[in-house]
Amino acid sequence: MSTLTATGRLSRRDRAVLVAAGEGRCELVPSGVPDLRVDGRWFCDQPRAHALVGAGLLVRASAERSRATVPARLTDAGRAALRS
Repeated sequence: MSTLTATGRLSRRDRAVLVAAGEGRCELVPSGVPDLRVDGRWFCDQPRAHALVGAGLLVRASAERSRATVPARLTDAGRAALRS
């Protein structure tokens, strides 16, 4: 998780995104690095979304390689990060 912040901790924004994903409110839109929508709106900080995906805390709910938007899913690592 050290790639997320200098202290290795989640920011409040990171936590809010992970909670929203856990509640089923997030979607990943395919692109070079998946872009994130929360509650049907573009997330205002796509670099943070990319960092969460890159850190393995958030993934596409479907492993199928399609051009469709799919729900974002919290990983086991993402759930553990929220607990810490």
